[in-house]
Amino acid sequence: MSAIFALAGQSLMNRKASVLLTLLAVALSVALFLGVDKARTGAREGFGNTISGTELIVGAPTGSVNLLLYSVFRMGSATAEVSWPTYQEIAARPDVDWAVPISLGDSHRGFRVMGTTPDYFDHYKYGRNQDLLLAEGEQFEDLFDAVIGADVARELDYTLGSPMTLSHGLGQADFGSGHENRPFRVVGILAPTGTPVDQTVHVSLEAITAIHVGWETGAKNPLADNITEETIRTFDLTPKTVTAIFLGLKRRGTILTTRREINTNRGEPLMAIIPSQALAELWSVTAIAERALLAVSIFVIAVGVVSILTSILTSLNERRREMSILRAVGARPGHIFALLVLEAGLVGFLGAALGILLIHVLLAVVGPLVSAHYGISLIGTGPGLTDLYTLLAVTGAALLAGAIPAWMAFRRSLADGLSIRL
Repeated sequence: MSAIFALAGQSLMNRKASVLLTLLAVALSVALFLGVDKARTGAREGFGNTISGTELIVGAPTGSVNLLLYSVFRMGSATAEVSWPTYQEIAARPDVDWAVPISLGDSHRGFRVMGTTPDYFDHYKYGRNQDLLLAEGEQFEDLFDAVIGADVARELDYTLGSPMTLSHGLGQADFGSGHENRPFRVVGILAPTGTPVDQTVHVSLEAITAIHVGWETGAKNPLADNITEETIRTFDLTPKTVTAIFLGLKRRGTILTTRREINTNRGEPLMAIIPSQALAELWSVTAIAERALLAVSIFVIAVGVVSILTSILTSLNERRREMSILRAVGARPGHIFALLVLEAGLVGFLGAALGILLIHVLLAVVGPLVSAHYGISLIGTGPGLTDLYTLLAVTGAALLAGAIPAWMAFRRSLADGLSIRL
């Protein structure tokens, strides 16, 4: 058997050009299939690990997916706000253990700004109930303190004490709509989390109110620049509204009851969602596209396997002399059959292995970029059973594909007998 392996290897080396093209076709098809699968599962797990330990998210009535996207992933914008008195009522409910309000709507050089309370750093968790940790500095205490995510610090080269001004709205630059008259300073930098937290600038709710003094009509009042920082500090900076509320309950068993009571609130219209259910709804929306991508990837792998079959079939006539010589030196028709099947299996195995290596190299490069630009960690994309199953499946399919021309060569060898066609 070792002689057959050696002969198959030498035969492939003798046809380097065609074999390399076939290997490339198989490798690219396997890389595409695994890329789609790993991106799908990695993004799903990354989304699922963005928030944990929060039983409910409360906001103004909108779609549950939309509420999840803008409150947790900083994607999109809220259609309405929740009034401050309503937040206080929800926080005072006997079944609520903690309530963290957040306020969104401003930005800093393309990064979202979120107003919240110090309780956010104590109760917001990600992954498997992991706490937010400060890599440097401390939480905000002064009115114009800011705590920034790891990606903000890295991309903008900010350190403790760096000054920063916020922009009104979500633009990349101020364009005359900035809060440049209310500068902040960085007092804390959060440790990387692989979540949208890394791309967020955190300030106090009072700071959000302070920078919008003079913006009551939705546009900047020129006279607002005349209001000094000292004067603003004397104002009542209690926010009038918040964008959403993260809730932790005293007992998880009350989650459905609490959600129903909030959703049927007779006062201000509200919507309470369970993060895990909203995520499941999000993935159900994309399920058709996922299945379509996987189907296309499987067809591409089929094309790669067919290329192996085509390569061997087209070389059969050219190799009749080689087979006759092998028969003359004692090779049996079964040896010819095994040789061709083994060649096909080796091409499938090496092509699949190359494709697996290629996709992991690409993910190692692309993963950090996706995390940096979208705040989504493609976790779970490392080597796994899917790679092994794909390798075995492609190798098996290649062996089966190789059996067709091998059977043709086998029958031809029987017909040729011991004659050598020189």
